[in-house]
Amino acid sequence: MNVKNSKVGVLLINLGTPDSPSVPDVRKYLREFLMDRRVIDIPWWRRWLLINLIIAPFRSAQSSKGYHELWTKDGSPLKVYGFQVKDLLQKTLGESYIVALGMRYQNPSICQALEAFKDKGISELVVIPLYPQYASSSTGSTMEKVMDEIKGFEVIPTVKIVSQFFNHPTYIKAFVELGKKYMENEHYEHYLFSYHGLPERQIFKSSCNNYCKLGECCAVMHAKNQFCYRAQCFETTRLLVKELGIKEGQYTVCFQSRLGKTPWIKPYTDDVIKELADKKIKSVLTFSPAFVADCLETTVEIGNEYKHIFQSMGGERWQLVESLNTSPTWIECLKELALENSSVKSV
Repeated sequence: MNVKNSKVGVLLINLGTPDSPSVPDVRKYLREFLMDRRVIDIPWWRRWLLINLIIAPFRSAQSSKGYHELWTKDGSPLKVYGFQVKDLLQKTLGESYIVALGMRYQNPSICQALEAFKDKGISELVVIPLYPQYASSSTGSTMEKVMDEIKGFEVIPTVKIVSQFFNHPTYIKAFVELGKKYMENEHYEHYLFSYHGLPERQIFKSSCNNYCKLGECCAVMHAKNQFCYRAQCFETTRLLVKELGIKEGQYTVCFQSRLGKTPWIKPYTDDVIKELADKKIKSVLTFSPAFVADCLETTVEIGNEYKHIFQSMGGERWQLVESLNTSPTWIECLKELALENSSVKSV
């Protein structure tokens, strides 16, 4: 239904960030994040003991150091870029749309972000979780939280949720533009595509008719693995290397940020770095296509920690391609996602 002067709400949601890099704020963030049943999918009592007695007390100080390294004078890059993207998207969509930003964990919360749409006469709500590849622990958790908050609305608008956009042409174009800036200025021997990891059990739990085998089943995208996070990561890479002109054998897909002793999806990024060093690879250009804004996992983990590992093993040139941040093409991608999922036209 297209009613005159009706508006569309666009809710952008990212994972979240501590309010500050201090140990107490980092501990608070970790507790909320890791207590999510979709993030650590074990029985509640085991999760509570693990988070509150082991991870939060002992990991907070270490993570705090990383956040101090990441933090800028304006705050967390993920949040800073988030608000800048919100404003840029609002400008390009025009008055027919109302854009808000929320975080799955901490501030601004999804509940706080939804306040922007109350009493504004929106007829539709387009929710865009800012995770290109679908995973239960990120996109699924965010979708569940949005629906839980919206159910309390007296008037519930038509809701469209963008569950994934890893193969959206403009998303691919945005990362290609960033990568070409480096490739045009310097030759790299190898290209690394590092994605956030997941426990293997989460891949199997979401498998369609037990299709997922964590192997060659990720070589082609089709109906049975369309929501497999690992398969989407490999497909993202295939689309990127095609547009970048990277040849087979010149690139590797890998996964980072594993936690605990249970098996996570492979290959692990740090293991791949060691293999590259053994092959006497001296220069690597690294992409992180699972993240649309610079954060702890990109700037600190890939940009600094992995660089140190690579260079300590004889590597010479390690370059991280920055996240999409406020790239004009990224803003165009978000605009297209909003328009494709709403009936009200931008003005």
